[in-house]
Amino acid sequence: MSDPNTDRLLSNRYQLQELIGTGAMGRVYRAKDILLGGVPVAIKFLALSLQNEKMRLQERFEREAKTCAVLGQKSIHIVRVMDYGVDENNTPYYVMEYLQGQSLSTVIRSQNLSLSRFLSMARQICLGLQSAHNGIPVDGAICPIIHRDIKPSNMLVIQDPSFGELVKVLDFGIAKLIMSDSDQTKFYLGTLAYSSPEQIEGKELDSRSDIYSLGVMMFEMLTAKMPLIPSTHSFGAWYQTHKFQTPISFAEANPKFKIPKQVQNLVMSCLEKQPGNRPQTIKEILAILIAAEQQNKIILSSSENIPASNQQLKTPSPGNKTIIEKTISSIPENKIKTELRLSAINDDVTRFLSWPPNKPIADIVFPQPIHNNGEVSPALWVMLPQQEIQKRLVCNRYNQFLFISLPHPMVLWITVIYNREYGAKWLPYYLDLKTNFGQEIMRLLHYTGYYRLLFFAREKPTRCNHVLISSIASTQRERLQEWLKISKVSTSSADAKMSKNLLKQEYEKIKPQILAKLEIIDHNSYADMSG
Repeated sequence: MSDPNTDRLLSNRYQLQELIGTGAMGRVYRAKDILLGGVPVAIKFLALSLQNEKMRLQERFEREAKTCAVLGQKSIHIVRVMDYGVDENNTPYYVMEYLQGQSLSTVIRSQNLSLSRFLSMARQICLGLQSAHNGIPVDGAICPIIHRDIKPSNMLVIQDPSFGELVKVLDFGIAKLIMSDSDQTKFYLGTLAYSSPEQIEGKELDSRSDIYSLGVMMFEMLTAKMPLIPSTHSFGAWYQTHKFQTPISFAEANPKFKIPKQVQNLVMSCLEKQPGNRPQTIKEILAILIAAEQQNKIILSSSENIPASNQQLKTPSPGNKTIIEKTISSIPENKIKTELRLSAINDDVTRFLSWPPNKPIADIVFPQPIHNNGEVSPALWVMLPQQEIQKRLVCNRYNQFLFISLPHPMVLWITVIYNREYGAKWLPYYLDLKTNFGQEIMRLLHYTGYYRLLFFAREKPTRCNHVLISSIASTQRERLQEWLKISKVSTSSADAKMSKNLLKQEYEKIKPQILAKLEIIDHNSYADMSG
């Protein structure tokens, strides 16, 4: 029997084409936006069985629809809502972006997820949830959004031409709309297998309820089994199970699959019965997932005979005092080579350069390519007091690059100029590898194998005061190219600041090591070194 809604024209704009999904919350149709020339959209109608008089209030439904729309703009990992309305039968509906993909539940049933794929998917889901939990402005106040129905069937896995495998969270807002109703105790809303103990009890919920549901789902993603199994599938049996039953171990669920201990601990901490014993925020979970993903990449690189050295960072896992290791890839330290090199103060390319008018007259460092006779070469522009430049006219040069791919691909480009009398001058710069500028600088560094240090005196910024050349070792150049490739295919996120903070921590940690190496170099050597 054909669906009566097929070919129905909704609000004189959306032509329904076919039913593509059903669930407890409603029915989803593929449709065409006639106003925009037939652009495909997805339209979800709220189930008739869930409607009551208050839910027919368009003002309330409008606020929730706007919530979903804002969340979709905040994060690429949340399905975007573009329109809302109420049809002629007083049935509310959402208009969403139409995405072709598989639900996570289908993916779990059809194939075993590798650790790499699990970590990537879990991280993306958490990024979406974090945007919601951080809240959006509603009537002048920040309102956290709790999903209340985290489960695999509410996660959509798509193959995006730019980002690769992309995971999006579905169905934000609807559950909150109902659960915040004064008559919420008349309904149980959620999915029993994934509900937190406090959700089944009908208590007021916060983000830690979503974290419990996330823990159930992550266990299932890793093992293809549920961590909690009731005697029957009745409401009472599920209540007893979530409230009192101890989750099965990973070894019981899948003894052949080796899961890192920190990942096991993370999932089990999410499944704690008391909200206070779980990770308190998605940010805490993300920190551990990102660390595990970095470690896993290093292990995979080593198994493929790709040279890599690791710098260790320690981060406390949520809910306890244990310590996990966080790894950031860095350039391998080669044996330091010293080389006599005169200052390139007569460099024809740079002697006529002047300080860019869009840059402040201040002690700053920034990269900007030099154009000369159709060729482009990388340069690091440095402004310092004249006296500081004079102190290091003859000096050792050292460079090192630290890279982090998650949550946002970024490189810390470290340059140090050093002589024994005046010590070290540190010239760090952070390159965002999701920007065209960052990618172009990395490409130039790889291609040329060197860069100029252009010194400008604060007192006389009109002309370049001094020039040094710093070469990049061949092994480093290879890694720069490798990182550039990784950054182009990795999923972008709003967490560039988190990556920068992690690199800052690592920078402070390795400073004494770099300084110790520089101090052992003979003070008469004018070196051009690469770390």
